[in-house]
Amino acid sequence: MTKGPEAFRTISEAASEIGVAQHVLRFWETKFSFIRPMKRAGGRRFYRPHDLLLLRGVRRLLHEEGYTIAGVQKLHREHGASRLVAAGGGVAPSPEPFAGQARADTSPGVRAALQAALDELVAARAQLAQALAARPR
Repeated sequence: MTKGPEAFRTISEAASEIGVAQHVLRFWETKFSFIRPMKRAGGRRFYRPHDLLLLRGVRRLLHEEGYTIAGVQKLHREHGASRLVAAGGGVAPSPEPFAGQARADTSPGVRAALQAALDELVAARAQLAQALAARPR
């Protein structure tokens, strides 16, 4: 059974998919601050789809195009993750996951719907807090 394209990958799956050894991925984590797999209990790494796109770009730049580690770091610093993803033949999702910022191109209708949903959640939270405070202990 194969995993879907949006599934997280273990380090062994990621290494196999990228075409490098597991220790290389661990080494790259020490050299490239933008490679941050999710870590679970016991330090087990899980790579998100965006992580794999970055890793493909890093591998291509280092192994096929002759970049140095410092060169890839500079490329990332000057042009961002999307340049690394493009080097790997992928297209970066926009915005990057967990960027913490609203997209500038969000339409007013979508923003209004999101604000209404947020207002409902805030009201539900207040009702829940009220119910919890009123319950007998």
